[in-house]
Amino acid sequence: MRELMLGNAAVARGLYEAGCSVVSSYPGTPSTEITEECAKYDEIYCEWAPNEKVAVEVAFGASVGGKRSFAAMKHVGLNVAADPLFTLSYTGVTGGLVIAVADDAAMHSSQNEQDSRNYAKSSKIPMLEPSDSAEALAFTKLAFELSEQFDTPVLLKMCTRVSHSQSVVETAERVVPEAKPYVKNIQKYVMLPANARGRHPIVEQRTLDLVDFAEKSEINRIEMGGTEIGIITASTSYQYVKEVFGDEVSVLKLGMAWPMPVQKIKDFAAKVDRLIVVEELDPFIEEHVRQLGLEVEGKSIFSLLGEFSQNLVAEKMGKKVECGKCLEDAIPGRPPVMCPGCPHRGIFYILKKNKCNVLGDIGCYTLGAAAPLAAMDTTLCMGASVSGLHGFNKAMGAEGEQHSVAVIGDSTFMHSGMTGLANIAYNQSNSTVLILDNSITGMTGHQQNPTTGYNIKGEPAGKVDLEALCRALGIERVKVVDPYNLKECDQVLKEELAAEEPSVIISRRPCVLLKSVKLQPALHVNADKCIGCKACMRIGCPSISFRDGKAVIDHTTCVGCGVCQQMCPKDAIERP
Repeated sequence: MRELMLGNAAVARGLYEAGCSVVSSYPGTPSTEITEECAKYDEIYCEWAPNEKVAVEVAFGASVGGKRSFAAMKHVGLNVAADPLFTLSYTGVTGGLVIAVADDAAMHSSQNEQDSRNYAKSSKIPMLEPSDSAEALAFTKLAFELSEQFDTPVLLKMCTRVSHSQSVVETAERVVPEAKPYVKNIQKYVMLPANARGRHPIVEQRTLDLVDFAEKSEINRIEMGGTEIGIITASTSYQYVKEVFGDEVSVLKLGMAWPMPVQKIKDFAAKVDRLIVVEELDPFIEEHVRQLGLEVEGKSIFSLLGEFSQNLVAEKMGKKVECGKCLEDAIPGRPPVMCPGCPHRGIFYILKKNKCNVLGDIGCYTLGAAAPLAAMDTTLCMGASVSGLHGFNKAMGAEGEQHSVAVIGDSTFMHSGMTGLANIAYNQSNSTVLILDNSITGMTGHQQNPTTGYNIKGEPAGKVDLEALCRALGIERVKVVDPYNLKECDQVLKEELAAEEPSVIISRRPCVLLKSVKLQPALHVNADKCIGCKACMRIGCPSISFRDGKAVIDHTTCVGCGVCQQMCPKDAIERP
């Protein structure tokens, strides 16, 4: 059956058709929908893991148990999973094991640009790189075959444009291979140094075997056209090249990002006058081609930064740029903001009011760094707020401890914050950590996590008690506040900053976008009372604007949280 399918949905379909049995992932844009779509297939066990390292280890365990397994993550998630990844290269697999990683060139929803192809080379694990939904489905199935044929995990590299674009796929029936029996094998799976030394030569020979596969496989294909220019490319860059040039140039399309062929590239280069590599981010293919002793152009033409496009490829290659229809007037910038009624807004207002140094983390609440709140000083990676606060306070002493906090979401705390909090309790800095518990994993689209009490299918599941967990980690002072109650938040924050011991404040209120949340009627401004002081504008709520010297509240977006009402010195903001 032919269907129009999102790239991530096509990967999920490939998992289904390949007979995958176990899927464990942590949500991260642009990879999230792979696992969400997988969960729609009842034949596949799916779960959200606390972090990517755990997800890969779950997939490893399922593989050792003889079943085909899978884990998905975004590029920075692969950093978290790197520890098991590199040793998985040595152990190999029993049942096929595939790990999808989705890169985010241009950083649409990420804190860095990172080229995951480097992980494939460093870990000596093969990587497939689809360029559309049809290949996403086909390469997922192929990845399992390669995994079992070559006794290796296989990386499947997606990117924002392939993950979130739709194209036609051809679906097939699910075929479940017979489960491989579990056989105890200490030399293969127990990576003591003596055993690891024995596995390393196997890894190196496997790479040579995979190079031979790369030479012969049709996923690395030559499309001959004009011979004045020959372009080596992959992934979404292939689509741009074909749209710009059609058959004007010859193309070597690489579907296998690592290891790459040698002779096939040399043969292609011999057929063209000028050799160019078109690839986003790092000169990964280009460096490989240079090592073959070939003259090639790449990053001398194209940038190391951001996403490519049809127009960019055309411009850089001296072709006419087809702009399409353009608006005559420039569109005003629309920076991301916290939603009306976001439970994080009141907390950040109080932190700014108290002139706190705020070490931040990864989540919706990172928007607390944006104007007018501007109430965040650092954001590094998942969990770094808690560990960083401890180091900051150890460096600053009492001066830092009395004015500094960490903020971290409930899902991020489960992902990477617990060990940092244990470090605070163990090494005793007077650090105050705020866990912003909005009862969901918000930034990636409302996925469940271990604190919500529901699994990926919305069914009742085990639930972590955050208060009990913090105390178990060694924190004796644990307070819970309602972020809509500014007076309570202000009082508790002052108390905990003054305390001469570690403490945790849990700011608890569900995300307003959850279907289970009952919203209050919209507030309105009594123009006769409003003095135009703009105090309500300090929280950056998109429902509040200023017109003709008075505050105005948009009743279509206001959820009646009441935070602005508590800030008004003249009680001009009223409930209907």
